Amino acid sequence: MSENKSLPARSEIPVQETWALESIFPIPADWEAACTTLENLLPLLTVYQGRLNESPQVLLEAIQKLEEVGALLGKIVTYANNASSVDTFDQAATARAGQSRSLGAKAGAAMAFFDPELMSIGFDTIKEWMKTTPELAFFNQYIDRLKKRSAHVRSGEVEQILALAGDPFSGAFSIFNMLNNADLKFQPASASDGTQLEIGQSSIGSLITHPDRQVRRSAWQNYADGYLAFKNTSAATLTTAIKQDVFTAQVRGYSSSLHASLEPNNVPVEVFHNLIEVFKQNLPTWHKYWRVRRKALKLETFGVYDIKAPLTESKPVVPYEQAVDWICAGMAPLGEEYVSIMRRGCLEDRWVDRALNRGKREGAFSSGSFGTRPFIMMSYADDLFSLSTLAHELGHSMHSYYSRANQRFIYSRYGLFVAEVASNFNQATVRDYLMRTQTAPDFQIALIEEAMSNYHRYFFIMPTLARFELEMHTRAEKGAPLNADILIGILANLFKEGYGNEVEFDRDRIGITWAQFLHMYMNFYVYQYATGISGAHALSHGVTAGQAGAAEGYLEFLKSGGSRYPLEALKLAGVDMTNPEPVSASFGVLADLVDRLEALVG
Repeated sequence: MSENKSLPARSEIPVQETWALESIFPIPADWEAACTTLENLLPLLTVYQGRLNESPQVLLEAIQKLEEVGALLGKIVTYANNASSVDTFDQAATARAGQSRSLGAKAGAAMAFFDPELMSIGFDTIKEWMKTTPELAFFNQYIDRLKKRSAHVRSGEVEQILALAGDPFSGAFSIFNMLNNADLKFQPASASDGTQLEIGQSSIGSLITHPDRQVRRSAWQNYADGYLAFKNTSAATLTTAIKQDVFTAQVRGYSSSLHASLEPNNVPVEVFHNLIEVFKQNLPTWHKYWRVRRKALKLETFGVYDIKAPLTESKPVVPYEQAVDWICAGMAPLGEEYVSIMRRGCLEDRWVDRALNRGKREGAFSSGSFGTRPFIMMSYADDLFSLSTLAHELGHSMHSYYSRANQRFIYSRYGLFVAEVASNFNQATVRDYLMRTQTAPDFQIALIEEAMSNYHRYFFIMPTLARFELEMHTRAEKGAPLNADILIGILANLFKEGYGNEVEFDRDRIGITWAQFLHMYMNFYVYQYATGISGAHALSHGVTAGQAGAAEGYLEFLKSGGSRYPLEALKLAGVDMTNPEPVSASFGVLADLVDRLEALVG
């Protein structure tokens, strides 16, 4: 007899499995009061418009007011977005998230005068003010960044319009979020014994790693079919976001959307192109991995749904508390302070929302803002994959923790280019610890499977999506047509190149992958997963090998936040990402893992 296994409602989840959003605002009424306070602060900010040139003291006062507004807005947005993310059926939470975006646009418009007015004062004058007014010395990095992007800063009036456009421009992201996490319905997965398993964003990860091939196949197919049913809506939404990227790049005078994404962080576009070239050169390593997996699973044909199939019958069970213990042991080379902060966050301060519940959005993320604790959203499933995800998000959270603890508000947010370094550093360092301490063959195989799953996402899926993203933006910049079938066809061809002749090719289900990733709505974000994992492995190797100053240098990198350019911060920590060598070296690690797996599975 078939059985139906459903996800629980959010209201049924034990509080210890949820994050402590009440640490920001105890009740929604307090959030609403904070919104009112922010509304009242904005006029106090605009009184500085047209006055920044009066004196260094006036400039300092304006900066302090900007920081006050920014810190409060961060708390408002974090509370609203996080509540909506874990329960997309909660209409009140959804409304608050929308309201926070509107407030963000209002605040952005109120602050839009700031950079153009600084430019009108003149960089030499402001540099002189910083010498004569010690309280302004901290502002040097901000001014240096502004000077570098000054050609792309528009008049105060235009900047205000662009800031106000932020709210309607978030529409594509909002539509994706609601379609993806609330409205999309999937046919259940079917087990070999007839059991029906509910497919949701919080359960798909565990279903495609299930030992029952029928579960994996039906879960992967039905998940993709859910997106294919809305392919035209999804394509219209994504192309709108792409055209918005192109519009913003053109208004600001960048030569392309890629330049608009990289140049503000002082990252040369060659870093992007170097990554893609190294990725293409190393595709044979992926072809070998598919072959090794197919033989280990004793399959005649190998499908996408077999990529994460367990290779041993004794799949390690890793309860949440055990994962925390192992992660803390693995990160011990960074010192007692780092470990104790992380352990307390996981077990006492409720940083982590780990529940599996209906309406929870897909994936995992770390969030928070200046003046809040870090928050992690994930769906913990008692396995090594979940342990790895937890380690990854804790890397983000600890990066944010140290950045906010050591920098003023204006430097507390770090660039996207370095965001994925700290997360992958944790994964690599914890994995190294487990490789050395958990030596049973089955556990070693499971560890390599987890490592390869991580590499698959960051060194296969993300570079492929980056190639797709470049093609889509290039087409939009040329005014070429974009629709669902074109998007599916282009991505399917790119994946075909990556899968070679080793993976059974289901064109439409593979080609619709772009519709499943929120990252497609973040202008050229995905390539940074691959550069991040490369930088992370280089830094982790130095720390785990006990190289003199490696741990201290890494902690300084975390503490630097946005006070340095990303490439500069990484170079000071010990890795040069302007050179393709770290990416090539990471592919070397990947190739070694494939060889080790081949030897273990025989």
